[in-house]
Amino acid sequence: MENIKAIIEALILSSDAPLPLDKICAVLSETRREDVKTAVAELTAEYDQRQSGISIQEVAGGFQYRTRTEMAAWIKKLKNVKPPTLSAAALETLAIVAYRQPLVKSEIESIRGVDVSAPLKGLLDKKLIRIVGRKDVPGKPIIYGTTKKFLEVFNLKDLSELPTLREMKELQLQGEAKDEVQEESREETKD
Repeated sequence: MENIKAIIEALILSSDAPLPLDKICAVLSETRREDVKTAVAELTAEYDQRQSGISIQEVAGGFQYRTRTEMAAWIKKLKNVKPPTLSAAALETLAIVAYRQPLVKSEIESIRGVDVSAPLKGLLDKKLIRIVGRKDVPGKPIIYGTTKKFLEVFNLKDLSELPTLREMKELQLQGEAKDEVQEESREETKD
C-alpha cells in the first residue's frame, strides 16, 4: 500500500472535526488497525521530535492538527484578535455542567445560587454545551451536557481527563504561591 502516514496526514488535515481512529481504519480498510495506530503514533512522534509548529493531538475522540501552545503569541499577532473569553459566570456554569452532567437548570442554579439563564444561553450559542434530553418529572425540564466542541476547546480526549478536585486545589495553591512571590518582587522593586 502507499505511504500510510502520508494518507493519514491528508485525512486528518482534510477533516473538519477530530477524526476518530475507526474512521481512519474504515478509509484504510486494507490496513490492519494496529498498523494504523502505529502510523499515527509515529507521525505524532515525528512532529514532536522536530519541534514543529503543529502537532497531531487526540481530542474529542479523534485526531486533529493543533498548533503548539508556544506558538499562540505568533498566531495572535498574525490574526490581530483576542481569543474569545468566557465570563466568570459562564465558566462556573460550564464547570458545573462538565463535572455533574447530565443535569437541569435548577440543579445548576442550586449549586451556583443565582439565575443561570444568560450563561446557559451563551454556552449553548458557543456550542460548548447542548441539550441532551428532558427529565421525566413534572414540567419536563431540559437536561444539559457538554459537547465534542467543549472537549476540543479544552484539549481533552474525553471527560475522564478533567482535573480532579485534588488537582484543582493543588493548581490553586501553586497559583497563590506564585502570586505571593510576584507581589514580594514588586514590593522589593518599589523600595
